[in-house]
Amino acid sequence: MNPSPTDRTPGDRPTGATSSRPTRVAVLVTALLTACVAFQLNASMLSPALKSIEDSLGASSAEIGLTQTAFFTSAALFSLFLPRLGDVIGRRKVLAGMLALMAVGCVVAALAQSVPMLFVGRVIQGASGPTVPLCLIMLRVEVTEPKRYGTLLGAITAVNGGIAGVDSLAGGFLADNHGFQAVFWAMAVVAVIATVLVATLTPESKVPAANRMDWPGVGLLVVSVGSLLVALNEAGKLGAANWTLVGVLTAVAAVAFALFWRTEDRSGHPLVATHHLRRRATWATLLTTVLTMTGVFAVMNGLIPSFAQDAEAGLGMTAEQSAWWTLTPYALAGLAMGPIAGRLAATHGYGRVLRLGLVGAAASVVLMILTVPSHSRVMLLVASLLVGITYAGVANIVLNGLGIVLSPDDNPGFLPGLNAGAFNLGAGLSFALLYAVKTATAPSDPSSATGYTSGMIAGVAILAAALATSFLIPKPVTAEAHD
Repeated sequence: MNPSPTDRTPGDRPTGATSSRPTRVAVLVTALLTACVAFQLNASMLSPALKSIEDSLGASSAEIGLTQTAFFTSAALFSLFLPRLGDVIGRRKVLAGMLALMAVGCVVAALAQSVPMLFVGRVIQGASGPTVPLCLIMLRVEVTEPKRYGTLLGAITAVNGGIAGVDSLAGGFLADNHGFQAVFWAMAVVAVIATVLVATLTPESKVPAANRMDWPGVGLLVVSVGSLLVALNEAGKLGAANWTLVGVLTAVAAVAFALFWRTEDRSGHPLVATHHLRRRATWATLLTTVLTMTGVFAVMNGLIPSFAQDAEAGLGMTAEQSAWWTLTPYALAGLAMGPIAGRLAATHGYGRVLRLGLVGAAASVVLMILTVPSHSRVMLLVASLLVGITYAGVANIVLNGLGIVLSPDDNPGFLPGLNAGAFNLGAGLSFALLYAVKTATAPSDPSSATGYTSGMIAGVAILAAALATSFLIPKPVTAEAHD
């Protein structure tokens, strides 16, 4: 007797079980893609509108950058436990709830008349942080054949790198013509649509043996990671940082994590069993994800659009024009490459394909650094395409997939949740660290692009570290085809 849909986990299904339900899988993929689109709008649609927000609210770029960091920090914290909550009470319920909260956050941000109100809206939007991993877990319940799952994984995750550039184009158009508020209203509409589709078109699934949440563990882990994130963001201010606060928060993070570890050792239903944390599959994957995102995210979603719009040091484009020349080709290349990368990872090895993507991403950012002094739109377009192929289309896809296929069968939401947190942690750190480098190295001459290139050089160095740690990730044997 087969298990019911509510009892299935990613490892419960026979390999060929999906062949008799192609319609069901197609409907599921449609709903999951819509959910990922809704989340991606929160992450990237705002990029070409950042300058508009600065001008409208009379804020500095550092203040607006902090609201971006707040979104990714919130997303990282929610990602720590919501996938596990999905294992316990049902993934459809949790995903639909996350999307509904996202819509509320969009409305708050759209009504913002000040930076603090915008900050609150972005924090609420961050509840949607683990959207992609939850979607991939729900997909694996239905599709377990490696090559087919790899292809669909690539298709869904590719959206996470940009929605064929439509998100950036729409964000730039709305910001230029209707103000930044229109960007958030558009996000809210898509979030509501995604909530309805997920709630009505996806099957419920959870882990039968998971019937309780480890809320004490959740609280301690959130305090630990949250304190560390705030400390890192404060340290990113460099000379203006409150180093006493940094030291206190770092100590709080260490104590909270020690208590978390002790709690998990003694709990009968731990959020994360400590023997899972000791696995190389866990810490090497998470470290590689954080380093990859820190090295590349703010380059493509902050530094390059800002350079394109900078009238003195850059190309003087409008927000919409910068999207056409940078974010749109980046997203299109990633979207096209995603399904191919997923298939290649399942066929030739996740580790091998990941390392190819990281090497290519670092080389592409180096090309951007060489491009900046020439002020060449064509070269900027070419470099954006290459980053789209190598990072958004390969590295991002494989890292998301590794979070799913390396997760233990008894806690399938554990590693995807932590990996989603690592993605969002890396994104937030990217804005904090690379912008700190840009600010620290910015010359007195406003026509110099030194600050931009310094930020990108720092990104390349961090990507090199990500490549080194990727060699420590074990091979996900069961997720790779063995023809």
